[in-house]
Amino acid sequence: MTRDRLRIGSGAGFSGDRIEPALELVEKGDLDYLAFECLAERTIALAQLARLRDPDAGFDPLLTARMQAVLPAARAKGVRIVTNMGAANPLGAAKEVNRVARELGLNGLHTAAVMGDDVLDLIRDGDFPLTDRDGSSRDLGDAIISANAYLGADGIVEALDNGADVVVTGRVGDPALFLGPLVHSFGWARDDWSRLGQGTLVGHLLECAGQVTGGYFADPGFKDVPDLAQLGFPFADVTSDGIATLGKVTGSGGRLTGATCKEQLLYEILDPAAYYQADVIADFTGAMVEDLGEDRVRISGGTGKQRSDTLKVSIGYRDGFIGEGQISYAGPGAEARARLALEIARERLSLTGAQVSDLRLDLIGVDASNRTDDKRNRPELREVRARLSGRAASQSQAERIGAEIEALYTNGPSGGGGVTRSVREVIAVASTLIDRDTVRPHVQILEA
Repeated sequence: MTRDRLRIGSGAGFSGDRIEPALELVEKGDLDYLAFECLAERTIALAQLARLRDPDAGFDPLLTARMQAVLPAARAKGVRIVTNMGAANPLGAAKEVNRVARELGLNGLHTAAVMGDDVLDLIRDGDFPLTDRDGSSRDLGDAIISANAYLGADGIVEALDNGADVVVTGRVGDPALFLGPLVHSFGWARDDWSRLGQGTLVGHLLECAGQVTGGYFADPGFKDVPDLAQLGFPFADVTSDGIATLGKVTGSGGRLTGATCKEQLLYEILDPAAYYQADVIADFTGAMVEDLGEDRVRISGGTGKQRSDTLKVSIGYRDGFIGEGQISYAGPGAEARARLALEIARERLSLTGAQVSDLRLDLIGVDASNRTDDKRNRPELREVRARLSGRAASQSQAERIGAEIEALYTNGPSGGGGVTRSVREVIAVASTLIDRDTVRPHVQILEA
């Protein structure tokens, strides 16, 4: 049975997002659906690494905490949840949701796992041109650790059609988390490109959560946003034609205006006339943003064209290590001593034959992001944080960077302190395209 309107809220805009605003939406937002968008391109590759270490892992590390927080109120109020927190292990995530439900006494919860995005075997066995650089997937060789296709809303719709209270996916397009409930509730045809484009517009505005209510928008003195410490996340009242009014819970922090929505509308969009998604090629060039006041904004004018015959695939691969060391200097001559310290460490790495490359010598707050600084136009600095970083093929070689910075305690300029050193493995991402007919989502529903 189709509906004529619904309200869907955004519970997260990235993996490490706050949990309290999602609970506020469930308890006070009068929602029908809550979507958690928690999966970045590197995130799923890191999740695959976690699953290699533990076959039961590989889903979002905050899944348990989020479900513990929102499931009781969501169950009581009939709010259905959609999320990509399944990452590299949607089935494992669904099992964990049901475990939490049983622990909370919420028996009878139906959780769906949407799978099929993992195309690692297909990529390893084939040779696909890369779309973001020269070369092909075969050039990455044994370094490949993950390959996930961007699925659309089909699996989510199937899960909701079959009564799922919670839907957990792996890699889907971010707007699909919101488009799925719209297609399910309004019965939109899968070739209704205009409505699918408008639904994708709504999903794109909601997918980053606090960004549309003033987070990442605020700039004191230019774009002031009140009460950011209690930032509320957005919801959308959507009608069956896809027209939406965005809002937030009354009394929550932040600000939702035409300006905040316009910035999010352009966020990560290469071509507003052709925003490629698995469900539709959305066209935002006719989008209308009407500020209604009191944290309400009406969104219309999105449309779309027939979807592509291909799907984007993100390939995660090992790309060496980054080593880093930092040390602070304070007092008269701090900047000169910090620059000398970095030059000593760089020369030491050369003299000792360290196998490192792409070295960066930064004074944080001075030239780490702005290399055009002219020190003649500013007063002498009284405190400086020096940072040396670089790449290496092995962890042991990367560790030598931080070791040379630490050695400056007694072998460098006077007054150095507060040394930190670190090494991290680099998980890089490359992109390719595959025929959509080679991928099929499949759904498994589990009952708590």
